[in-house]
Amino acid sequence: MASVAQPHGSLAARYNRNRRGRLAVWWQEIDRGTLILVLILMAIGAVAVAASSPASARRLSTAQEKLPNLYFFYLHMRWQLLGLAAMFWASSLSKDNARRFGILLGGAMLAALVLVPIIGSEVNGARRWLRFGVSLQPSEFLKAGYPILLAWVLSWRARDQQIPVIAICFGLMGFLAVLLMLQPDFGSTMLFSGTFLVLILLTGIDVKKLGMFFGLGLVGLVLMYFTYDNGRNRIDNFLFGGTAFDQVDLAQRTLLNGGWTGLGFWMGSRKMALPEAHTDYIFSVIGEEFGLLACMIIVVLYLAILVRVILRLVEEEDLFTVLAASGFAAQFGGQAFINILVNLQLFPSKGMTLPLISYGGSSTVAMCLCIGLLLAITRRNPFIQREKFSLRAMGDIQ
Repeated sequence: MASVAQPHGSLAARYNRNRRGRLAVWWQEIDRGTLILVLILMAIGAVAVAASSPASARRLSTAQEKLPNLYFFYLHMRWQLLGLAAMFWASSLSKDNARRFGILLGGAMLAALVLVPIIGSEVNGARRWLRFGVSLQPSEFLKAGYPILLAWVLSWRARDQQIPVIAICFGLMGFLAVLLMLQPDFGSTMLFSGTFLVLILLTGIDVKKLGMFFGLGLVGLVLMYFTYDNGRNRIDNFLFGGTAFDQVDLAQRTLLNGGWTGLGFWMGSRKMALPEAHTDYIFSVIGEEFGLLACMIIVVLYLAILVRVILRLVEEEDLFTVLAASGFAAQFGGQAFINILVNLQLFPSKGMTLPLISYGGSSTVAMCLCIGLLLAITRRNPFIQREKFSLRAMGDIQ
């Protein structure tokens, strides 16, 4: 019996050593600073959702069903756990596997967006969700594949300079914009367009093509203004001022109500009148209950993540890695600061959540997946010296 047990024991020991070895390699290769900053933001998000949950729970309660004060907090914790699992799984992928997964996910979500206007579920006048037992918002999960998909296409130029990668990416962006505006989802259209702009600027687009992009964007904005009532009303309220009961005005009043140090946890009063307190306007709830100083700390944390990503890319020699990571950073930072500016009444309302902090199902899991893929594609051996990457060496992208 002993002679039979010995090999099995050795095999189990080798497996455990290999698993510990893979974990050690993962810990050495990922950007630990970014991971820690992300976990801090998620912890802040858990507290913020707990603070805002009573306001949303009471607004959504009915005579037949009264939601408990921490209803959204309990749900949020479940989504955060699922999001953490997705993030750690994605960060464990090799760069090649992360690229393959991102391309497949991006293609699948584009196909799902084609189905949304046909069989999608409508909520508050927008058709953005597919329901297959669970609710899925394809535009949220597209965020995890879109930067990788664009970076992959643009990186073809390094292998064959005759491929018209800019034209292909313009076509892809135009197709995506049409699908999003059919829902309609102007906020996501702007966010993906901004990500697209960052990537083509990094690849060295000429001035004429850049002017064409802005011209098409202006035409799209004018068409949206005259055809999309909700978008037109939000722009008019931002430019000309609305009533004291507009969401953005209520958000700003809530944000400033706590002063520098806040009124204290669950002590806010204005949040009770604020729509979407646990999602779009959670930054205002943080301001009221924890103060403007807490809001400043959150802004610094977002900036710190962006700076970490940029510093990580300074010594990167792979074009795909530079473009994909820059796309994720632009997308993440753009969504965060649009949400914050909306709460400060410095930007028209867009219906965007605050990344890693707001309550969300699809949005929470998708954002964690984005961070996981970002960590995967920026993995590097810390003991290998790298030659700095130069975009000038690539020449202009056609």
